[in-house]
Amino acid sequence: MARSSALLKLSLAAALLLLLGVPCWAQMGVPRIEIGLGQAKGPEQVSSSLQILLILTVLSLAPALLVMLTSFTRIIIVLSFTRSALGSAQVPPNTVLIGLALFLTFFTMAPVLQQVNNTALQPYVKHQISFDQATTNATGPLKGFMLKQTRPKDIGLFVSLSHGPRPRTEAELPMHVLIPAFLISELKTAFTIGFVIFIPFLVIDMVVSVTLMSMGMMMLPPVLISLPFKILLFVLVDGWHLLARSLAMSFM
Repeated sequence: MARSSALLKLSLAAALLLLLGVPCWAQMGVPRIEIGLGQAKGPEQVSSSLQILLILTVLSLAPALLVMLTSFTRIIIVLSFTRSALGSAQVPPNTVLIGLALFLTFFTMAPVLQQVNNTALQPYVKHQISFDQATTNATGPLKGFMLKQTRPKDIGLFVSLSHGPRPRTEAELPMHVLIPAFLISELKTAFTIGFVIFIPFLVIDMVVSVTLMSMGMMMLPPVLISLPFKILLFVLVDGWHLLARSLAMSFM
């Protein structure tokens, strides 16, 4: 358990440091990386090679973990629900939805990333703290964000399922317990918002269906008639503005 928690912690820290460190690396110059095979001259070289291999493996998983452990999950699910409620299968296309979700994620996570930059990245670049301390400082703000969005009920569930010691403070809560609790809390919140979005469009579908049946036009698909009305309603209420505002405020 401790090893898996440390690996997750290293992955998250590496992803955050990479995301925030690109401008700094550009100013310092791009380093040269050489990879080759040769005979090891001692056990320490074998250990260093294994560490490099482990770090490369962690970095390959870090982007996926960073996406899943931020506000991206809730945002993309709500946007997908909105498109389904409108009844337009491919409008907006997936690339537009994912791009909008990514930039909304950057917007909502900006305070967390700024805190990571101030407490972890900049001191580490200036050689003021060690890598271990930078890792701890980088995961702290992200952990605080996740705890704020996670229901205590979900945390209690995975604490009991882990059969580990009960944490007395939030700092003692391990990441391998917090991560699944955060994910199911985000899914529950996203589905709740999606249900609220579906209600007005469902009313339009019901009204159109009843109207067509009363006129005896049973062979005409109701979706074909209701789609323009749903799009008109969404445009009149400035739906994208309301949706982006509601998503941003749901993380405050």
